[in-house]
Amino acid sequence: MSTATSTAPRTHSAPDKGLGAPASRDAFFDNAKFLAILLVAVGHVWEPLREGDRGVLALYMFVYAFHMPAFIVVSGYFSRSFDASPHRVRRLVTGVVVPYVLFETAYALFTRWSDDDPGRPVTLLDPTYVTWFLAALFVWRLTAPLWRSLRWPLPVALGVAMLAALSPSIGEDLDLQRVLQFLPYFVLGLGLRPEHFALVRHPVVRVLSVPVAVAGLAAAWWAVPRMNYAWLYHSSAAQQLGMPWWAGPLMTLLLFGCGVALVVCFLAWVPARRTWFTALGEGTLYGYLLHGFFMKFLAHTSFYDLLRPYGGAGLLAVTVLGALVVTALCTAPVRRLFRPVVEPRTDRAFREQREAVRR
Repeated sequence: MSTATSTAPRTHSAPDKGLGAPASRDAFFDNAKFLAILLVAVGHVWEPLREGDRGVLALYMFVYAFHMPAFIVVSGYFSRSFDASPHRVRRLVTGVVVPYVLFETAYALFTRWSDDDPGRPVTLLDPTYVTWFLAALFVWRLTAPLWRSLRWPLPVALGVAMLAALSPSIGEDLDLQRVLQFLPYFVLGLGLRPEHFALVRHPVVRVLSVPVAVAGLAAAWWAVPRMNYAWLYHSSAAQQLGMPWWAGPLMTLLLFGCGVALVVCFLAWVPARRTWFTALGEGTLYGYLLHGFFMKFLAHTSFYDLLRPYGGAGLLAVTVLGALVVTALCTAPVRRLFRPVVEPRTDRAFREQREAVRR
């Protein structure tokens, strides 16, 4: 059936411990999360090939315009039930804070070798590589009740992001620039309902998403020599990118508009039925946190030097490799192996759970 109501995702009330999967799983959202993490890994594996190649850089900018925004919107959608109750806070600590501490320490030590930086300190205030998202998710989810209580949460969140983009003095603690500049996508997700996702997947939207995505790719090609792609990281103020202060708020609004449009295009084509990769959507936190070690290792070797002479064939090979690696990291055997560090058991750390065990 092609009606909007027939495509509506099922509603869920409970978020998971990490990136926002529901307790009663919906194939659409598991598919969306897996495809988004696939694009994250592909974007990372392209990085050493982007300089000096306009085609690769255009693809890179196109993907970076929406892959993390899509991930964050879905995370916001499944944070709607967070109410700062003791139970929710325990789950937040278990699923976000503890993995952040463990993986931030591991990445800091690993990058001493991979980035040729033997003096890199181990600190929880300066997120390394992919761990910034866990720090951001902790802040976003902890403040979710506040955003839900506001009358106009999205305009306020956009205002916060715009102010951050013109404030170089914010500093790097907890990657606060990214936390604030990506905030509107999380707040947008908080305000979404199942009927919004039904509308996104309407056949008319699907058809229109194709020319919009093509236009987005063409815009990325046009922007390569004209725009610093570091804007897409949302980790710097305008002045730090060599631009006047007023460019920060302007670029925030422009990138948010482009990001939302491309997120809609992406979600419009996410399958709603169960597929071969649906179950992998349960393991996106594993794929996200673990794939960075492989990407850092690969960049430290001569692998990319061997691929560069092959042009498009080399790009295709590294794309397939990145996709295969993150797919493997989302599988059940890998999740069982790394569950103690990604989804640790912390029952004994909380008083109520300990008393329940005694009873």
